Amino acid sequence: MPEDNFKLKEIKPALCGYIMEAQLMLDPNVVPDEKVIHDVRVLMKKSRASMKLLKTQMDEGSLKREYFTFLEVGRIMSTWRENSVHRKLLRDLKRRFPELFSHLKDNEKINLLLSRKEIINEPSLEIKDGLVKIIDLLHKSGYRLRFRSMNNLDPKLITVELEKTFDTVSACFLKARNYPKSVNLHEFRKKTKDFLYQLSFFRSLDPKAIKGLEKRLESLGQNLGKYNDYAGLIKSLGYRYPSEENSREIDELIVIIKQDQDKYLLKVWPSAFRIFRPGKKLANLARI
Repeated sequence: MPEDNFKLKEIKPALCGYIMEAQLMLDPNVVPDEKVIHDVRVLMKKSRASMKLLKTQMDEGSLKREYFTFLEVGRIMSTWRENSVHRKLLRDLKRRFPELFSHLKDNEKINLLLSRKEIINEPSLEIKDGLVKIIDLLHKSGYRLRFRSMNNLDPKLITVELEKTFDTVSACFLKARNYPKSVNLHEFRKKTKDFLYQLSFFRSLDPKAIKGLEKRLESLGQNLGKYNDYAGLIKSLGYRYPSEENSREIDELIVIIKQDQDKYLLKVWPSAFRIFRPGKKLANLARI
């Protein structure tokens, strides 16, 4: 645990900054590109992680209201991102394995994903409605937080919440390592991101050590994210095994995708073990 007089980065200005930054990126009359969608979703993840640190210092109703606001923004934008990611992954696979894809030219689901075009000019009614809702949600949340007093937050209680997050991630790591299913790996990634974004408030305690830990966590999250993107692609293709409907070519494509997933997991496990292995304590990581 830190000394009694330690000072953390203030949470309220960070939260308001995340919301304002997201608002500045969005326009109801402009289709957000892949970068904007990604950046706004990251800002919402940072906002949710920040709210979790305030669990014992805000009334439950207010905390849930803001948390689920950020969750809803991410949910609305998630399908916009997935469509783009799945299309990019398939195009890359097609470039690498042209002969295989020549035999899959009549696969309806692959053709549908590959043929989806980015909307460049006017947003569709669905996207416009989503943007209007997101902008309204962020405006209301930003207004509420702006007038909420957070002057007397207890840094010790915030540290306790960080320790709880670390323990949660460690448990998710152990579950994912023993049962490396997509659902467990996805949960491990989400909790890793929570821990990463919460750590930013503690940098002043030991900038070098914590930034080094953040760098390792960022790499860990990226590799888990790439694994998860491929898992989402398999799901979007509606693949099931075993199934009499599967052609030899679609089976081969899925095996190739699985091999790519394996490569990312090979990068995940050594780093994850060093950080989250059984018996590891938060205080051992970065002098917190």
